[in-house]
Amino acid sequence: MPIALNRPAPTGPPGRTPLAEFAFTEADFVLVCQLLHRHAGIRLQAGKQAMVYSRLARRLRETGHRSVADYLASLQGEADVVGSVQWQAFINCLTTNLTAFFREAHHFEALAADLRARSERPLRIWCAASSTGEEAYSIAMTVAETLGPDAAVQILATDIDTAVLASARRGIYPLPPDGLSAARMHRHFLRGKGANAGLIRVRPELARLIAFRPFNLMDSPGSLGASFDMVFCRNVMIYFDQATQHRVLQQLHRALSPLGLLYVGHAESFSDAGALFRLRGKTIYQRI
Repeated sequence: MPIALNRPAPTGPPGRTPLAEFAFTEADFVLVCQLLHRHAGIRLQAGKQAMVYSRLARRLRETGHRSVADYLASLQGEADVVGSVQWQAFINCLTTNLTAFFREAHHFEALAADLRARSERPLRIWCAASSTGEEAYSIAMTVAETLGPDAAVQILATDIDTAVLASARRGIYPLPPDGLSAARMHRHFLRGKGANAGLIRVRPELARLIAFRPFNLMDSPGSLGASFDMVFCRNVMIYFDQATQHRVLQQLHRALSPLGLLYVGHAESFSDAGALFRLRGKTIYQRI
């Protein structure tokens, strides 16, 4: 991976000569890339040094470390990566969470049709990168509007970032909500008053459709229980290299029921995974 970093990343107030608050070298950036890829499957691209420095600087202020190298050395001293609060904080600070309600709206139109076609039995849906919850609640709203609030549908929403997952569980969003119509906001959300003015909260009957839990896509989905009829894993694979993409696709294939459906992002294509999935519709694949 080509690196173009020859000095510590600068920071400082506008209009003044920037000074580096923490030492950050080319070797530090390379190590951050290696650690993030090893533990989360995410491949950082060259040119992301400023972003990495900005996010790690916040973490160093919290931990009291004086340099990125010291922080990374301390991090690698943590024995239990899976259960480590420090490792989780490292991953949280470097992951990108961009989402909105009903993002890529054609998927939710297709989901409604798929729900009607399969409604003769209980269904399971996995939102595999739920971020702050907008996608999971969009799925839940589609379920409620298509099959009713008492539909026999279980929705599991997971994310590797525990901080955004906690936000998703709260289900509180600022006004105006991106991608949410006034009709849906009135039907599925409560508007805050007083100190909560300017905020909306998911109604309890909608929230009950979803179970949130942390999960790393690099892990086996066997711990998630029975197979899923639909999996939303959108705009996640773009952060993985090809080998990691194929590994995750194999995991998703195992997690899906026969003829289960995989919804992916508009920038993602898996033509090299023809043994696992066939294209069923616009960025929708069916398990082979």
